[in-house]
Amino acid sequence: MTEIYYQKGKGLPQNDEQISKTARKRQMNELQDLGGILVDLSKERLAQIPMSEDLRDAIKEYKRLSANEARRRQMQYIGKIMRNEEIGPIQEKIDQFQGSSAAETAKLHLIERLRNQLIEKDDAITMFLEKYPHADVQQIRTLVRNTRKEFELKKPPKSFRELFQAIKLVLENQIVSDDQHDGEFDDED
Repeated sequence: MTEIYYQKGKGLPQNDEQISKTARKRQMNELQDLGGILVDLSKERLAQIPMSEDLRDAIKEYKRLSANEARRRQMQYIGKIMRNEEIGPIQEKIDQFQGSSAAETAKLHLIERLRNQLIEKDDAITMFLEKYPHADVQQIRTLVRNTRKEFELKKPPKSFRELFQAIKLVLENQIVSDDQHDGEFDDED
């Protein structure tokens, strides 16, 4: 999806006369495209996106409609409402859902590197457990052993995938644990 070029993610520039009609039309189409992504989201994900109640109601109405022409008009209305929305936070949350944010991608690459190290080197398990002491030692060792067997026997990568998920969970728990410790230290000040 192309970037929406609004200054600091806030609606259209104040002076519409400075923008050509073509550029304005392109911006409206981009807003409608973003609205199209929003209407395809589940209720749970939609609830996490920061937006006005007007936009939320318009999206609910779109989902209720079944006629193509009515949906097309409603999508135009959603695009119109989005002119007054802060686009930046909405786009950021959608990128996060789609896994295209740089932080999410970096986290996935870290998990893959850790998994590969655990599989390739025996001492990597010890180093991993030193760095993440809250990890389930038994589970990690078992998954590494099973993954190595899968590779030897050329079996489907079930344990390989489970190891990825286990590492991901360990990292997420580490972040939560760090956040809780940060909060504890803040209270003491």
